[in-house]
Amino acid sequence: MRKDRRRVQRNSIPLAVHVLLEYGVGVLTILSPFLFSFDDDAAKIVAVLIGAGIVVLAVVSDAPTGLARTLPNASHVVIDYVLGLLLIVAPFVFGFSGDDTAATAYFIALGVGYVVLAVLTRYQDVKPA
Repeated sequence: MRKDRRRVQRNSIPLAVHVLLEYGVGVLTILSPFLFSFDDDAAKIVAVLIGAGIVVLAVVSDAPTGLARTLPNASHVVIDYVLGLLLIVAPFVFGFSGDDTAATAYFIALGVGYVVLAVLTRYQDVKPA
């Protein structure tokens, strides 16, 4: 007897939901230096720039919740993975990993979360067979 186990699977999040999450994450990232009291000026600048970039990504995404809908889904996939990795390495590349633990934790957690979101997102419409 096989038990049906519920688990989150690849392609389980629709692109429309993914883009809605990007709007929220972008705004949260812009506000993160003030909400989480980042100490390092570089961390503040990087957070605002990356947050603005995430909002722009959501706006131009070719999804039902995108506003301009000019960015192809294939490009969106690549940008999501690159952005996730950039967020993870940002504290080390921009030199605030040792000075600002709040910013470092935020960037690494957000980067890991972003990669997980990218893995779980269904970027293409599922066509019936």
